[in-house]
Formats: sequence, C-alpha cells, structure tokens
Amino acid sequence: MKVKKRTVWMLTLLSLVAVISVYYVQEPNNMPFDGLAIFSDEATDQMKVDDGAKDESVTPVYAQSALFEEMRMEASNERSQLKEQLTTKITSNEMNADEINEAYSEMEDLTVRETTEAMLEMLIRSLGYSDALVQTETGKVKVMVIADELGKSQANAIIHIVKKEWEDAKTVSVTFQPAS
Repeated sequence: MKVKKRTVWMLTLLSLVAVISVYYVQEPNNMPFDGLAIFSDEATDQMKVDDGAKDESVTPVYAQSALFEEMRMEASNERSQLKEQLTTKITSNEMNADEINEAYSEMEDLTVRETTEAMLEMLIRSLGYSDALVQTETGKVKVMVIADELGKSQANAIIHIVKKEWEDAKTVSVTFQPAS
C-alpha cells in the first residue's frame, strides 16, 4: 500500500512539472525575470575604462585593508580546521550522544560568531569607515577600524552597535588604525 501512495504522489508531481513546463514554453512573456537586465546596452556604452592614470584625490587604504583581510583569513582558516575536527568527531562511531550534541553546538556557535562578525563589520563600515575588523571571543569583542582619528562619540557609536547586535558582548574594545 505504501509503494502505491509513493507512486501516485510521484506521478502527481511529475504531471504538475509537465503542465508548468508546457505553460512556460507556450507563454515566453510570463517567464520570471524576463527582460531583467543587469547592464543595459546604454550603460555598457557609457562605462569608462580606467586607463591607469592616477587620481590624486583618492587616498588608498590598501595596507590596512590587506592587514584586516589577512587577519580575517587566519581566523577563517582556524575556524575551518576546528569545524573539520568537530565533523570528524561527529562522524566517528566512538562518540556518545552527549559528545555529538556538544560538537554540534560548538559548530553552531562558530557559525553564529562568523555571521555576527561579518554583519557587525558591515554595520560599522556603513558608519563611514573604509574597513572594519571584528573579532569575537566569549564575552569579548575587539573592533578595529581604519580612521585617521577616533573620538569618544565615534567609539561609543561602534560600542552601541556591537552591544545591540551581540548579546554576549560584555567587554567591547575599539581601536583605530590610521589610513596611511
């Protein structure tokens, strides 16, 4: 009896897919995202290609951003290795249910920390900083921003954002790296 229900269900789904496919083939104007152009022909014609000439009004911040990127990559590599170790623990047959649950919760904690750090960096950059680096530990959050100067009100705004978005943030330290 169970096999017949599965067969009827599968045939129903296949017939539904066939009907929808025929509908979209017959009516090409109803295709989703039809006519959506990321770059129109006019926009591509108007694009200006940089010929390598230096614009003196632009101040590059490559050195600090590269440092922040390197620090992000190191943290990402460490977390990836830790996730691999946890995955190995979870898939091994020698672990009991409590240890497996603990490993799962550690993996979830790592994922939450990664996404929270990325979100906080984005929110801090939206305040007008060219780059920001956020590192979270249990109860502690370290924030580094690229800025020529960082006043108390600016640091307080960053601390407010961090504490608002990350409940575990008991201690928040904010430092700045000069742009040049």
